[in-house]
Amino acid sequence: MLSSGLVAIDATIVATAVPSIVHEIGGFASFPWLFSAYLLAQAVSVPVYAKLSDMAGRKPIILTGIGLFLLGSILCGLAWSMPALIAFRVVQGLGAGAVLPVAITIAGDIYTLAERAKVQGYLASVWATSSVVGPTLGGVFSSLGVWRGIFLVNVPLCVVAAWMLVQRFQENIERVKHRVDYLGAALLTFTLTLSILGALEGGQAWAWDSPISIAVFAIGAVLLVAFVLVERRAAEPVLPPWVVSRRLLATTALISFGAGAVVLGLTSYVPTFLQGALSVSPLDAGLSLAALTIGWPISASQSGRFYLRIGFRATALIGITVTLIGSAALAVTAYTPNIVLVAGSCFVAGLGLGLLATPSLIAAQSSVEWHERGVVTGTNLFARSIGSSLGVAVFGAVANAIYGGSPGGAKNPQSVVFASAAVFLAVLVSAALTVVAVLAMPATPLETTAAQGERPAPRLQKVRRPNGRDGGP
Repeated sequence: MLSSGLVAIDATIVATAVPSIVHEIGGFASFPWLFSAYLLAQAVSVPVYAKLSDMAGRKPIILTGIGLFLLGSILCGLAWSMPALIAFRVVQGLGAGAVLPVAITIAGDIYTLAERAKVQGYLASVWATSSVVGPTLGGVFSSLGVWRGIFLVNVPLCVVAAWMLVQRFQENIERVKHRVDYLGAALLTFTLTLSILGALEGGQAWAWDSPISIAVFAIGAVLLVAFVLVERRAAEPVLPPWVVSRRLLATTALISFGAGAVVLGLTSYVPTFLQGALSVSPLDAGLSLAALTIGWPISASQSGRFYLRIGFRATALIGITVTLIGSAALAVTAYTPNIVLVAGSCFVAGLGLGLLATPSLIAAQSSVEWHERGVVTGTNLFARSIGSSLGVAVFGAVANAIYGGSPGGAKNPQSVVFASAAVFLAVLVSAALTVVAVLAMPATPLETTAAQGERPAPRLQKVRRPNGRDGGP
């Protein structure tokens, strides 16, 4: 729970400090890369870490992630320029890529389908606490002019999380020789880097129809084809083909992709919108954003009651409907900025996301046996990270295009309103497209899913259960 809290806090603490960071080290046009670079590093590393956790065990992988996250946090606190800060965020992202998926996989290993419904309350409490602490700390540090504290605050948390894992989580591993898909991971990294680079810089650093823009997307497409071919022939692919061939796994991954785009679009631009359009303090902007990340865990903690009664698909349909309502309210009211309306809209959107993302992930986990659960969990979170990365890049391109064509750019409150309204509309479109994936999700009988989700005999790893319970952090 504490290791998940590291990622949860970092997901919200940076957004409210962006104005202070830009004021000190500059680079406003590049600030979306504070999120995109972090999310890109996290996204491309998740599948590799997920596969490695099945090979070497959960414990060494999650400890490696915490170590990288700790190193990245220290370096971010010492950053002297925007490019340096972005580079150090990559290190943080590589750590987060191991922490979150492996922590969730451990929960999937330990608990049955029925037990996971109760565990969601505990995990949700972590996100609820972090959703308040993160934006608040970001606003406090920003107001005090010590934004570097938003990164250094991770240091003691990393130390405590690692200590608890070493002391409390035990596992026995059967050593089996494996082949890591290095070529596939490399191709995936370059493909995503070029795609996000083209989306973020298009219309700013170069025209959309310029030779360099066309070349970036063309090379990305070629690398994507090469990646698919390599994965089809790899002995142990980083993304196995069966992940997209099974309807339930494919649709839940698409749902996760859409949820990632929606939540990062809001968390990245709501604080900038409030501070630029209404001149509210960073602390007030952070508290408004906290409404989103409070709504999510509240509904996620109760989602088990829904999917155990009406099924995963019906619960996800309720969730995407509520998300659409919250996103639409934010887009409609953007031209008449009001901090209460923004906070209320974010809260509603968060409620919907909790009923959407959590049941779809559990449905995917519960449909496979133990030896596939690490890959399935990693793939689902990988899709969410890709959605977040591409979403932030596209939203950033939309906002920068409007800033570039407006007098005063991002310093003009009217320009901030127009740019934010366009971003919120794009978020609404993302939520609407996610409806298609939810409708395509098969209505899997809970009896079958529950049977598959029970603890099977592990093939590669055995987790020792000290004192009669499975070991866990």
